[in-house]
Amino acid sequence: MEALISAVLGDLAGRAISSVVEKCREQRTAEEDLQRLHQLLLRLRAIVEEAEGRCVTNRGMICQVSMMTKQMFRGYYLLDTFKCREKKTGDEEVCRFSFVQSKFNPAKRFRRLSSDTQIESIEFGRDISKELKHVVIALESMVADMKEFAMFLMSYPRMHRQPYGAYLFLDKCMFGRQMEREQVISFLLQGEPLRGENLGVLPIVGPGLIGKSTLVEHVCDDERVRNHFSLILLYSGNDLKDETAMTFRDHCVIKHQNIASGKERSLVVIDLLGNVDEEAWKRLLHSAESCMTCGSKIIVTSRSEKIVRFGTTEAIKLSCLSEEAYWYFFKMLVFGSTDPEEHPRLTSIAMELALRMGGSFISAYVIAALLRENFCAWFWCRVLRSFRKYMQKNLLLFGEYCDVDKSQYIMTIAETRRVSEDLKPFLLHHSYQKGPAAQGEVPRITVVDVLFSRWSTVPQGKFEVLCWRSLIPPYYNYINACEFVRQNTTS
Repeated sequence: MEALISAVLGDLAGRAISSVVEKCREQRTAEEDLQRLHQLLLRLRAIVEEAEGRCVTNRGMICQVSMMTKQMFRGYYLLDTFKCREKKTGDEEVCRFSFVQSKFNPAKRFRRLSSDTQIESIEFGRDISKELKHVVIALESMVADMKEFAMFLMSYPRMHRQPYGAYLFLDKCMFGRQMEREQVISFLLQGEPLRGENLGVLPIVGPGLIGKSTLVEHVCDDERVRNHFSLILLYSGNDLKDETAMTFRDHCVIKHQNIASGKERSLVVIDLLGNVDEEAWKRLLHSAESCMTCGSKIIVTSRSEKIVRFGTTEAIKLSCLSEEAYWYFFKMLVFGSTDPEEHPRLTSIAMELALRMGGSFISAYVIAALLRENFCAWFWCRVLRSFRKYMQKNLLLFGEYCDVDKSQYIMTIAETRRVSEDLKPFLLHHSYQKGPAAQGEVPRITVVDVLFSRWSTVPQGKFEVLCWRSLIPPYYNYINACEFVRQNTTS
């Protein structure tokens, strides 16, 4: 009886304490919630950075790190949005417009904004305050359970190349694909093939320039993978239709070879630009099964989801980063070690630009390079206006501005006497990429040079520009063919 009474009293006490805590949370002001959110994000970021610097192999812990990372991105996105919503960019309230467009705006879930400006501002403030409280409560719960996770984390060895520089030198690190990388590595290190096949096949699909080659390159550079396979081959081509077993091997590039390891397992990476011919695939797979030892693996990447059916395991499908993750990525590219909180007006402009870029990595690097040229609000507003014109013009002409296979009109940023008014717009045609071995064949003039009209002689006709040079494996150079066009041909 005494035990029962003790249990009841303990339960009542626990509920009373929980009730008091909840009331205290509800009575906190927005400013207090912001301070609390900032503290929680610092603690969460420290845990995430520590996890990314260790060789974690447990799938459950990898999933937990992924969840923490998503919550961290969400928290920083909300923190920046809240701090910038009252700031002006000189011609409009950019941040509030950005947040209204966001799928994480609570107004999207609970109501439609009023057309009356004053009522809209009041309701917007209330809803974002509610969202702020929800995020703070979620992060408090997550951080409170981190003690046991941190203890497990310390048992894993550190990586030789720790990615701590990602927050200051983000252009030298792969961003946002840690979960997918560990999935691929887990597949490769499995001792036995799945479903009884002689060879395990992993398809990786996603749109162009989404990071498939970068992901695979980082996987192949991992020490665990290099120790597991004695030979890693890379094949790049179209549809395999004209390939035989002999020609296929001749067209492969050796990425890694370690004969002294005594292992005979091989890894073949097939990087396809389009669809694959099914009969050619079956023929090559049959030949590979007869000459590759048990435990060998194949990774095939393509933009087409038709290759999914060739896999012996579930395919990995890459998509654009979430809105919050992309903002975190772009913000670090633009501001680097500079504290964005010291420049709320510039942060507001950068937030709208990030929202408009549709998750494109190359656009993020190009626009970030532009913004770093001149760290003032006046110039950033000009970049924003130019990007709006770029979107509007291509949307009107082609129906969709972000299709990489279509030509796109670009408006120059600079206003100089070197380029006459009727030559200011230029047209971007097809794009392609070259490996690091083709340094002598890469154009010297960059897209940023064109946008700032920095050249000694105005190019005539069609010419090529370097859009972006990647600083991480596989170190591709992304090149665009373009030409100047006169105003009267584009109006």
